[in-house]
Amino acid sequence: MVSANRNAPFAPGEGEAGSYLAVDARGTLRRGLAEPVTDKTIATLRQWAAECQIALAGSYISCDEIPVASEDNELSYKHPAYYNRAFFLTPEGESYFYDKRHLFRMGHETEHFTAGSQRAVISYRGWNILLLVCYDLRFPVWSRNVDNEYDLLIYVANWPVSRRKVWDILLQARALENICYVCGVNRIGIDNNQIPYNGGSVIYSHKGELLAHVPDNREGTATAALELTALQTFRKKFPAWKDADSFTIVSDNNSQ
Repeated sequence: MVSANRNAPFAPGEGEAGSYLAVDARGTLRRGLAEPVTDKTIATLRQWAAECQIALAGSYISCDEIPVASEDNELSYKHPAYYNRAFFLTPEGESYFYDKRHLFRMGHETEHFTAGSQRAVISYRGWNILLLVCYDLRFPVWSRNVDNEYDLLIYVANWPVSRRKVWDILLQARALENICYVCGVNRIGIDNNQIPYNGGSVIYSHKGELLAHVPDNREGTATAALELTALQTFRKKFPAWKDADSFTIVSDNNSQ
């Protein structure tokens, strides 16, 4: 299922809250919107996943307390760290999280958020799923599907109208280059900084075929049946993944 929603921090199936809601036009972080994973937002979503018997994915502004050494005091104190954190919650009660690696400096994310360093490949009902967030879409190395590590790639986003063409092209490109299904979920409406969004929520097949979409500027859902057997058969028939260049990410994320 793919969903577009105007203001909600999630949608049935997938959705996104995004850091634009947490950083105002002056670049100030609205810290009161942040919650740890143990707080009410994730607890409520877990409850809904169980009641509706569906997995929920999306992202929100999360905060963790981390120990920091003080120059004046050898004792450590707790300092909050903020993340643009994606979640995947199953009806069985399992929870998975991913912290956005590529922070959107033009939206002041680098000034307030801590970048993630680990990808989250989730095993769920026979599928392997990679969960990424918004600006991550522009960086193909981070999503590279080495040795068919995943079958479905999910992006949740606040992707504005002004850069919509990039969203459309790169989602399809990620499906083709990684030989996987891709689900991209984007919001609609106008955010607190008066930036407009018109959606573009879609599902692509591993061949780049459009399987489902939500009409622009409309709240709604769309569904598609994803066939794992068909994907595996195509990978055997056309094993381009075997000829991919090997690489290692050796530097820290320069979003900091």
